[in-house]
Amino acid sequence: MTGGRVAGAVLLAAVLAAAAAPLLAAQNPFDLAHLDLMDSLLPPGSPGFPLGSDGQGRDVLSAILYGARLSFLVGGLAVGLAALLGMPAGLVAGYAGGWTDALLMRLADAQLAFPAVLVALLIDGAARALLARGRAEALAVPVLVLAIGLGRWPQFARVVRGAARLARGRDYVAAARLAGVGGGRILFAHVAPNALGPAGVLFTLSLGLAVLDEATLSFLGVGLPPTRPSLGTLIRVGTEYVLSGQWWTVVFPALALAVPVLAVNLLGDALRAARR
Repeated sequence: MTGGRVAGAVLLAAVLAAAAAPLLAAQNPFDLAHLDLMDSLLPPGSPGFPLGSDGQGRDVLSAILYGARLSFLVGGLAVGLAALLGMPAGLVAGYAGGWTDALLMRLADAQLAFPAVLVALLIDGAARALLARGRAEALAVPVLVLAIGLGRWPQFARVVRGAARLARGRDYVAAARLAGVGGGRILFAHVAPNALGPAGVLFTLSLGLAVLDEATLSFLGVGLPPTRPSLGTLIRVGTEYVLSGQWWTVVFPALALAVPVLAVNLLGDALRAARR
């Protein structure tokens, strides 16, 4: 469990640093008034630029702090949406059984046949095609949350359905039925609490995957706009300079993405082991 505590501490530090970006960052890297092209592509250790600067003169450390804030926000909201959609579907399917279970699970299975990032890519692309350019950029964060959340709800539905199927066969559920307790009350008062443990572990693990989904979409140029770059956007922009020797424009944003995601995965594994 020591590894889980370390991972939790690293994750908490990353989230707090991202949340406090306006206080910790030396500059607002997305405010053109704070940028100077004469400061572009400075190496790490330069005065005022501890991690160097990019091609636009932005402090890499400041850009990472602001970008991580957007990445964590989108990832957290997307996983919350996926849980909000998938958990009720899994509860109903597992408790009701029959054609309800078959219908909901076949729908989930059909979506699971496609990678979650591909589903998110299709939804994001459809939203961009339907919305005007300016409107699409203004709604970039909600659209991205919706795209990733809709791409990941089947995992929650499958996990919660399994827990609900186990719980409905327990003696206390049978006793509640004999006592005349309604099906809805049994579902939410007796079955649902037993699904919270597995769903909590999945939520933790899915958080890292959702952040990677956002980074992947932004890296492909279909996520957040360049005016509101996330870690994925910073990595994409940095690849334009890495072959010229400016390695810090890619390495530091990539590490800022990899370390929290690894911490999330280790924390999820620790929680899963603690439940056994």
